[in-house]
Amino acid sequence: MTHILAIDQGTTSSRAILFDKDMKIVASAQEEFAQHFPKSGWVEHEPDDLWSTTAGTCRAAMERAGLKGEDITAIGITNQRETTVVWDKETGKPVHNAIVWQDRRTSDYCRELRDAGHEPMFAAKTGLLLDPYFSGTKLRWILENVEGVRARAEAGELLFGTVDSYIIWKLTGGKRHVTDATNAARTLMYDIHKGRWSTTICEALGIPMGMLPEVLDSAADFGMARADLFGREIPILGVAGDQQAATVGQACFEPGMLKSTYGTGCFALLNTGDAPVASKNRLLTTIAYQFDGKPTYALEGSIFIAGAVVQWLRDGLKIIREASETQPLADKADPGQDVILVPAFTGLGAPYWDADCRGAIYGLTRGSGPEEFAKAALESVGYQTRDLLEAMTADWTSDGQNVLRVDGGMTASDWAMQFLSDIIGAQVDRPEVLETTALGAAWLAGMRAGLYPDQAGFAKSWALERRFEPGMDEDTRAHKYGAWKKAVQATLSV
Repeated sequence: MTHILAIDQGTTSSRAILFDKDMKIVASAQEEFAQHFPKSGWVEHEPDDLWSTTAGTCRAAMERAGLKGEDITAIGITNQRETTVVWDKETGKPVHNAIVWQDRRTSDYCRELRDAGHEPMFAAKTGLLLDPYFSGTKLRWILENVEGVRARAEAGELLFGTVDSYIIWKLTGGKRHVTDATNAARTLMYDIHKGRWSTTICEALGIPMGMLPEVLDSAADFGMARADLFGREIPILGVAGDQQAATVGQACFEPGMLKSTYGTGCFALLNTGDAPVASKNRLLTTIAYQFDGKPTYALEGSIFIAGAVVQWLRDGLKIIREASETQPLADKADPGQDVILVPAFTGLGAPYWDADCRGAIYGLTRGSGPEEFAKAALESVGYQTRDLLEAMTADWTSDGQNVLRVDGGMTASDWAMQFLSDIIGAQVDRPEVLETTALGAAWLAGMRAGLYPDQAGFAKSWALERRFEPGMDEDTRAHKYGAWKKAVQATLSV
């Protein structure tokens, strides 16, 4: 038994990756599933799709590697966060589609709670803002709007879970209803200071607490996967939400260490150690990971549009066919033009949290063309990241560490990473293993099983692929970032 099976259940696909005893990838499988949009701003998944693609990719990865159940030491799970599932505790049948983290159907209810003055209480206990993003108001919507569900929930017939809980329940044949602290911390119902579900918040939202899963450490005994799935029972020993798993996979174990993941959007997490920091700049306070009952906290900032801005160049403007074309285009851009793109296609995330503003382009001339648009698109990701880092610095002063570890698809662009380093004025490190989310889940399980090293040993194994150093002079950096800030203010005021 010298392999770890990492399950990465994401927003658009499920993946399974097998790691060997040296934490090297030996095989993987991936399967997309349908996205459902029943109304404008609503996003749903069929829970059966989440489960069938998870089970299917696990078996496919094992087959590709030529491995059987007896070769697998343990399973680690990472998952799309906040997505909400409610199911029958006896049959496992969901009462409604899963409501996805992107879903905005509870916007009005969140506004009512804010207007009634409740946000400070929610923020103080959970570290989160009153936003439809999180699970609590999604769960309340299911209880209030699906016929018969509230009565069944109050009778103890139904269970709630984020996707990790649902996958574990299915893997264990209904024997375990559990989650880990990082996922619990994203529900808007978990007191991150006391380490338990908040009765005050559950009463405010009308949530029967019997629906909620048991909360465990990120490396813990989550149950045994059924023998009929993989040929033998396999222990599930590691669980973390996707952004926290990436933080672990980047070995950001010391206070002050910072990682940023660039996918469709961007999520930056700053390790603040054993002290939860209440943000004064609209960042989120969350749990980075939890071992031996002791949480390590983080400040988190989210950018809604990162890699998606390149998709817009391709699908919206149709000026590129592949993402890789942005870099040579940006290289050819006129250095005398200051074209700035504020990609607020779905509003702006942290630290602005303006859901209503929309994208804008500033500084256009008759000479502006595809090259300038490509450059402005890549630069927008660097500018937004600096916004997050400045908010983090204002909330929490580090001990001098000045390195950003990056991962995700967009980090393949050397141009974007060099500009990121230039505009933040700090070192940007890109690791050899870009599958940091799955690696984090694998390490949690492998460490718990005794196959992988402890935190210190794992941190030593982190390997650098390329380091980007700032080369922009301070005057240019100040001019460019100042122009960005003016563009954002103009966008917010429309």
